[in-house]
Amino acid sequence: METVRTNNEIETKKLASTLATLVKPGMTILLEGELGAGKTTFTKGFAEGLGIDRVIKSPTYTLIREYTQGRLPLYHMDLYRLEDTGAEEMGLDEYFEGNGVCVIEWGSVVKEELPEEHLLIQLKTSLEDINKRELKLTAVGQAYESLLEGLKHERRN
Repeated sequence: METVRTNNEIETKKLASTLATLVKPGMTILLEGELGAGKTTFTKGFAEGLGIDRVIKSPTYTLIREYTQGRLPLYHMDLYRLEDTGAEEMGLDEYFEGNGVCVIEWGSVVKEELPEEHLLIQLKTSLEDINKRELKLTAVGQAYESLLEGLKHERRN
């Protein structure tokens, strides 16, 4: 596990952008945090790191937004609305096993439908300053341990 503190939106996006340069096809990033914690801001930076120049919006009402013009396709999901219904019929496996990267907000509401191996990022805003964030990155699986090590290396350089 790695804990990173950012002081503003720019630093949060930069961290996400750096992570995006390291991901491989089929990887899944889970974003957890309260409303306003920076999940969509993180995804915007992640998209920039993949070379996606479209406007990134929260997929709260559409559930999944697909961005395909970057280094890898980005599948941005917000699964909050599935808390009561589940995701069994959505065909999420096609995304998880595809050639892109999944960034999932509120994945915990359908935990049983998600890949066992993933990178979990828990975002929390500071009580003193809403622009400051603490991000706890937890790797589950060898590929994600390597991803986290790569991120640590890039941040040191």
